[in-house]
Amino acid sequence: MRLAVLNIVGLSESLLGPHLPGLTAFASKHGRQSYAPAFPAVTCTAQSSILTGAPPSTHGIVGNGWYERESAEVRFWRQSNHLVRGDKLWDTLRREIPGFTCAKLFWWYNMHSSADFTITPRPLYPADGRKVFDIHTQPMGMRDELKRDLGEFPFPAFWGPAAGIASSEWIAASAKWVEEKHAPTLSLVYLPHLDYPLQKHGPLAPNIPAELGKIDRVASDLIAFYESRGTCVLVLSEYGISPVSRPVHLNRLFREKGWLSLKNELGRETLDCGGCRAFAVADHQIAHVYVNDPSISCEVRALLENTPGIDEVRVPQETWGPGVASERAGDFIAIAEPNAWFTYYFWNDDGLASDYARTIDIHRKPGYDPCELFIDPALRLPKLAIAKFLLKKKLGLRGLLEVIPLDATLVKGSHGRDQVGENERPVLLGTPFPVSGAEDVHQAILAAARQQ
Repeated sequence: MRLAVLNIVGLSESLLGPHLPGLTAFASKHGRQSYAPAFPAVTCTAQSSILTGAPPSTHGIVGNGWYERESAEVRFWRQSNHLVRGDKLWDTLRREIPGFTCAKLFWWYNMHSSADFTITPRPLYPADGRKVFDIHTQPMGMRDELKRDLGEFPFPAFWGPAAGIASSEWIAASAKWVEEKHAPTLSLVYLPHLDYPLQKHGPLAPNIPAELGKIDRVASDLIAFYESRGTCVLVLSEYGISPVSRPVHLNRLFREKGWLSLKNELGRETLDCGGCRAFAVADHQIAHVYVNDPSISCEVRALLENTPGIDEVRVPQETWGPGVASERAGDFIAIAEPNAWFTYYFWNDDGLASDYARTIDIHRKPGYDPCELFIDPALRLPKLAIAKFLLKKKLGLRGLLEVIPLDATLVKGSHGRDQVGENERPVLLGTPFPVSGAEDVHQAILAAARQQ
């Protein structure tokens, strides 16, 4: 039997109902259950746990990014599948099923994997400093064929203030394209749309029903397409989104203690991670806290345990034991209270914020920044600022598109905690196979794929 797995990001038990008629009907017909999210409940960790059937102690993915002690650099959203240790779903099934092939479409760590067909967002970075939106595919030649038939991937709709349904629509179209051209045994399809409005506005916002309707239309159409071709479908999510109202600025607290090393770069402050005595790498509702000076470890932990907005402090070795996860993780992992989340902010004066702070820059920032989903409401003429930037770019001139706000209170939804209420747990739809956690979801997918 051929199988398609649709990953609808942010889908939780509380959202199923009249605003998701297609998905709710699918769940009623084929089975519906929720499960405890991976820890941390963030994209890269959750996906790696589902695809390997193992915890971070084995696969090593402790967040969407982490601090590399040897290079003294924070790196987020890297793409090589070699970072994820252990066999993946497709490795196991390839050994069991003759002629097995797998399409991995927009799931993360999607470059240089052993999957047969892959598509992932990957800008081009020419030597002249430009950034050109593009995708990376495997086989490499599939990239040009896709763009010829479907048009360019709508990158601004995938992340940033313009993020919306267009990227999920393109991904769904690419899934149909791959199915029609190659008919893979297993298709893994990532549909990110709900992540955007749920983080921006929160799950209780009045506009959420309309956003649910958009992804229900795309997902229901894709389910019908697969089923018309005799392909079984499972639907899952990685985490639910919790309403938040309280940003916690750990690096500003560390700055007050004198633990940060800051560098003036052309009149702006940057964080010198390797020179810090302690600093935090923020990732939604968890923060990896790295202590370069062991003499202050007890003081750092005491500060974390007494900081409003922090619910719990974990030690990686106690959570995962020795090995790759504890090597990559911070010396402490701070977990936010249910209504709080962590920023990466380290400056006290917005006028001194790093040049990347007001831009969309997921790789240079030493932490995740959901404010990249917003246009700064303080800008009087944001469209004019964007037009000027695009004109400069067209003329070959360099510049910064500084339209992202520095007001973290704008963010109304977050995730990352593994201890959440039933209504905020991720879901698995389409199978009676019992699941209690992300590693069980791996087994459920294997069981569905093995049915012939």
